[in-house]
Amino acid sequence: MGGSNPARSMNVAFYGGSFDPPHVAHLLSAAYALSTGGFDQVLVVPVFEHAFGKVLAPFEERVELCRACFDGLPRVNVSPIEAELERPSYTERTLARLVADHPDWRLRILVGSDVLADTGAWHDFPAVERLAPPFVLTRRGFEKWGSGPALLPEVSSTHVRELLRRRHEPAAAEELRFLVPARVLERVTARGLYLS
Repeated sequence: MGGSNPARSMNVAFYGGSFDPPHVAHLLSAAYALSTGGFDQVLVVPVFEHAFGKVLAPFEERVELCRACFDGLPRVNVSPIEAELERPSYTERTLARLVADHPDWRLRILVGSDVLADTGAWHDFPAVERLAPPFVLTRRGFEKWGSGPALLPEVSSTHVRELLRRRHEPAAAEELRFLVPARVLERVTARGLYLS
């Protein structure tokens, strides 16, 4: 895409995260951004090595789970680009690489309103803002004037992982049906992920 016509810039939403595992709120966030943000594409970028040292499921598995999660949602692409970059993974570094590779892209970063208070701990967040001004997804309890209502469901990967460890229990299995796309659950089960 780097060689595409520079006369037509593309509005691209950068959606980074652990996606450990991806769930319905991730899927709905991408759909919401596409429908309200004027984006041509949402680029889902699973983190390779978390900057805060979080232990994550294998990168390749999370990439494939993201592909399963967003499959069927037009204009959403999953990128394994962070596997090619220096570690740990810094959003600023990834964005700089994307800007270099795709000069015709106009990037914005999808970020939850709850995360805005933590950006002081990010590596060079002012550079992140310059490279990709935030497109804020309002989270319940973190509403601000002008940010819009909190429309997305409150789902956390931490809670999903806990349910997956108990997926043999009928109540946990039933809740998972509502929180995790069926294709993601199928792959998680087939690969024996999140059992411990």
